[in-house]
Amino acid sequence: MTFRSPRTQLRTHSVENQPPPLEGANAFLADPALCEAVAREGGAWAADDLAALGAKVFDPEWVHKAVTANRYTPELKRFDRFGQRVDTVEFHPAWHELMGLAYEHEVHALPWRTKESGGHVARGAASMLFAQLECGVLCPTAITYGVVPMMWQQPDLAEQWEPLMVSKDYDPRPIPHGEKSGISIAFTATEKQGGSDIRRNMTEAKPAGQPGPGREYILTGHKWFCSAAGADIIFVVAQTEKGPGCFLVPRWLPDGTRNPISLERLKDKLGNKSNASTELEFEGTHGWLVGEEGRGIPVVMEFMLHTRFDVSLVPAGIMRLGLAHATHHARNRSAFQRRLIDQPLMRNVLADLTVESEAATAMVFRIARAFDASRSDEGERVFGRLAVALSKYWLNKRVVPFIHEAMEVHGGAGYIEESVIPRYYREAPLNGIWEGAGNVISLDVQRALRKEPEAANLFFDELAAARGGNRHLDAAAVGLDSLIRGEPLADASARYLAERMALSLQAAALVRHSPAAVADAFCATRLGGAGGAAFGTLPAGADQDAILERSFVAG
Repeated sequence: MTFRSPRTQLRTHSVENQPPPLEGANAFLADPALCEAVAREGGAWAADDLAALGAKVFDPEWVHKAVTANRYTPELKRFDRFGQRVDTVEFHPAWHELMGLAYEHEVHALPWRTKESGGHVARGAASMLFAQLECGVLCPTAITYGVVPMMWQQPDLAEQWEPLMVSKDYDPRPIPHGEKSGISIAFTATEKQGGSDIRRNMTEAKPAGQPGPGREYILTGHKWFCSAAGADIIFVVAQTEKGPGCFLVPRWLPDGTRNPISLERLKDKLGNKSNASTELEFEGTHGWLVGEEGRGIPVVMEFMLHTRFDVSLVPAGIMRLGLAHATHHARNRSAFQRRLIDQPLMRNVLADLTVESEAATAMVFRIARAFDASRSDEGERVFGRLAVALSKYWLNKRVVPFIHEAMEVHGGAGYIEESVIPRYYREAPLNGIWEGAGNVISLDVQRALRKEPEAANLFFDELAAARGGNRHLDAAAVGLDSLIRGEPLADASARYLAERMALSLQAAALVRHSPAAVADAFCATRLGGAGGAAFGTLPAGADQDAILERSFVAG
């Protein structure tokens, strides 16, 4: 919170050399890499709305709402005062205001609502901007975004539910969906004994009558982790006679009674405090089958394709937020007779962070364009499925050291809770775990290359489009060609392969679209071995002045 006219002349000393709060800047307009990516990849028509959302990111009133929603965390209410089960979650009003803002800007459903091309690009930018304000809200919005195309596999259920899912009306009231103009969605697959191994799930689903797609089943079992616990619908993976199935489980039944879903307790998480994550039990719970019995995993993969894109956008947004605050601090804080940003080593750190952030942005918006084109272009569909696994893996490996470095720029001031950085430091590891941790994702990359040989060709086509632009990228492409098209790699090498592919994909995007200073510094350090493992190790020849012009244009 910002206070008006605080006293600076105190009894024992004067308060000076304190950077002003980062307020008034527009997170969209102050980010040249994001503005250029949105225009380049097909989302220019959304620029005004993105600027309107960008104005909220550093607005002290909205930042206070984000802080408040994480300080006053959700509360589980299992019973009413008469001892009757209600199984609901109560949120601070700040959460509902933030959710309303996300729905207003269609973060949950823009590609499924707009008639414009470039819907995934525009929504990706909105999601990346919202990540710089409050990340907890992006769990229910990402789930809704991913569920809609998954539901198309069951047209009768999609026809019934999609209009409410994509509505811009956010209605948090715990009442039957027939009385609401918009609903929110949750998803759960994880159980205690299995984690990512969904085939070990024990929750059972038995037909209430005639079995089959779109039919009603009765669920019995538990789920160990379900986020967005206040949602109107929960999508659940449960075992049928033929194997895993995916079920639409509403909180309310058609007759207006509560579906027996027991919320057992809320998780006490490291971060993402505003978002309610719960343990569930089902006993006589009604659900409707999406797709065929035994086809639950393929059905869910369409959902995960889109949510993995979202959990790539969030680390890109966190990087950008950390860079903005670090740059602002360094411009407005002096030490040893010079501003921090004028200190050579600090300039190296900030320039290196700028390069990393721009590489993340360039990568995710190339993927967004692939998503937009995928409904009519099979090549873009295949490329997008591979590239989103690479971005999900790599950006979440980079965001944790990135936000730590941004904290270090602030010194001790960045370590106190009144700073914005600690909230994002706790947030940073989460998206590397959600929708598949690093081992799961890197092995998925290997499987994708084996299952769809064309994926490798399309990946190399992407690198070839930048051929001749940087010698380090050209050499990396040759090395990857031998790695991918040579002897099959052992599973133990999956992370190495995913990392090299992700770095090369980022480099190709930068070489084609970013200033030479940014692209050359990235390729020299990430592919050419000219830098160290820590940020702030750009080689002497890097054009730091040109790079820092990309860092944060306001302030």
